Amino acid sequence: MFLRLGDPPSPIPEPIAPLLLNYIAARDNMNTATNRASRRLFPGRRAGRPCRPDHLSALLREIGIPAAAACGAAIRQQLLEMPAPIVADAFGYHDKTTARLLNEGGGTWTRYAPGEHGRSPSSSTSPATRDS
Repeated sequence: MFLRLGDPPSPIPEPIAPLLLNYIAARDNMNTATNRASRRLFPGRRAGRPCRPDHLSALLREIGIPAAAACGAAIRQQLLEMPAPIVADAFGYHDKTTARLLNEGGGTWTRYAPGEHGRSPSSSTSPATRDS
């Protein structure tokens, strides 16, 4: 089973897959004619639209999952695995915010230099000098 959050789709491990299939079979907002065939995991009240983030956050709170704390924990975990500027760019955070979170969490990416790292130094063009 795969879940498409982007490309490529993410595999869902076996202990979670049956839970997800049960959820899909009993999703909310599927009674209206416009949503009956929705492929969205969290369909909204309007056809073709996802559930609003504030509504999803409220649903998570109802079952005891603190969404804000979970989001913070997820970002801190990413900071342990990737440089702060990359995490900031990927999640739309300011780079100073991710740098602060990195320092608070004791991350090891403090010496990362942001910028284009795809080119090798020998392939960069430098001004030519000519002896006369």
